[in-house]
Amino acid sequence: MSSKKSRFSRNKDLKKEIMSKYALSDKDTGSPLVQIALFTERIKYLTEHLQANKKDKHSRRGLLKLVGKRRRMYNYALKNIQDPDILSKINKLMGKI
Repeated sequence: MSSKKSRFSRNKDLKKEIMSKYALSDKDTGSPLVQIALFTERIKYLTEHLQANKKDKHSRRGLLKLVGKRRRMYNYALKNIQDPDILSKINKLMGKI
């Protein structure tokens, strides 16, 4: 029987590592930078999964929804974040540099 859990629920260390790398403070888990980093990691994983499983339409839909969420979070960050250092990190993470 295969597990239906996501990659992050199986590997909490990966999520903690990403959060500690991009967090603005010790307890930061929800800033746009952290959320974009987590979305990007999930998108990379789903992209690899879909290359191996081309007919998995449900995962393809999930990937498209994640890309949309990340794009909306990116647009929110561009409008509301004033710190140029954080914006440059977000742009680098999104591959916009």
